[in-house]
Amino acid sequence: MELRELGLTGLRISAVGFGASPLGHVFGDVPRDTARAAVRRALDLGINFFDTSPYYGGTVSESVLGDCLRHAAVPRDRIVVATKCGRYKEGFDFSAKCVTRSVDESLARLGLDYVDILHCHDIEFTNLDQIVNETIPALQKIKESGKARFIGITGLPLNIYTYVLDRVPPGSIDVILSYCHFGINDTSLVDLLPYLKSKGIGVISASPLAMGLLTDNGPPEWHPAPEELKLACRAAADHCRKKGKSITKLAMQYSLMNNGISTVLVGMNSAEQVEENVAAATELSASGIDEELLHEVEAILAPVKNLTWLSGIQQA
Repeated sequence: MELRELGLTGLRISAVGFGASPLGHVFGDVPRDTARAAVRRALDLGINFFDTSPYYGGTVSESVLGDCLRHAAVPRDRIVVATKCGRYKEGFDFSAKCVTRSVDESLARLGLDYVDILHCHDIEFTNLDQIVNETIPALQKIKESGKARFIGITGLPLNIYTYVLDRVPPGSIDVILSYCHFGINDTSLVDLLPYLKSKGIGVISASPLAMGLLTDNGPPEWHPAPEELKLACRAAADHCRKKGKSITKLAMQYSLMNNGISTVLVGMNSAEQVEENVAAATELSASGIDEELLHEVEAILAPVKNLTWLSGIQQA
C-alpha cells in the first residue's frame, strides 16, 4: 500500500483509509467477528489509517474500532487513528467544555492514550466564528495535553475551510477532511488544493463513491443529492455493468489518482470490502485506470458535474 505524506504533520498514511462508520451499524448490523476480520485484513494489506467519530452509531463505531485494534494487537506507532468532536447522535455542541470532555470519552472507547487527529465534525452546522474563537483554541489545549497530536476540521461546503483557515493563527489546524468533492461526478475540491497547500494543510478526501451514488446498489433513500444527480449516477452505473465493469472500482481508482490528496477514506465493514478497495489501488498502480470507460462515464455525468446539495446552516 502506497503511503503519502499528510501535509506538514510528518505522518505517512495509506492512500486508502479505513472509514469505520459502518462498524457503528450505520448501514446495517456488523457482527463483531466480521468487524475484527475487516480491521485485521486492512492491517495485513498495509492500511494504517483509521477514521471514526462518536457520531457514528451513537459511539458504537469508536467502541468497536477500539476493540478491533486491541484484538489485532497492533503496535500503537504502526497506526494513525482519527476521531471527531462536536457532532453527536444527540446533536451539535462545539463548545470548549463539550469538546474537552468529548475527547476523553472517545479515548476511553478507543482504548487509546491519544488520537493522531482530532477533527471538528461538520462545522457548517454552527456559526463558524464559534469554531474560530472557541473550538479551535480548546482543541489546541487538547493538543498541548498530548491527547491529540493534530487538529482537523470537516464538513461538506468547501467555503468553510477558507473562512476558518483565514481567521485562525497559522499552525492551529493541520488537516481538513472533505467528502463528496473529489470523485468522478464532483472534482470541486481540486480548485482548493493550491490554497490548502499554501497553508500547509493535509488533505483527506472521503466518500469516493459519493455516499453510494457511484455503486450498483445506488444510494440509500435518505441521500440528499438532487434527483437529476441520482439518475445520472444510476445511468453511469448501468453503463459500467453492461460492459462487465464496476463503477465502484472505477470511482475508487479515480479518487486515488490525485497525489495532492493524502488518503481516500472509504467505509468498510468486511474483509471482502477491504480486499476489493486495496485491489483497486494495487491495480491502479500496476496498470492505470480504464481510460476508455472513464471517458464514457464522465460523458454521462457531464450534465451534473459538480452538482452538490446544501448542508448546515447558511452562514452570514
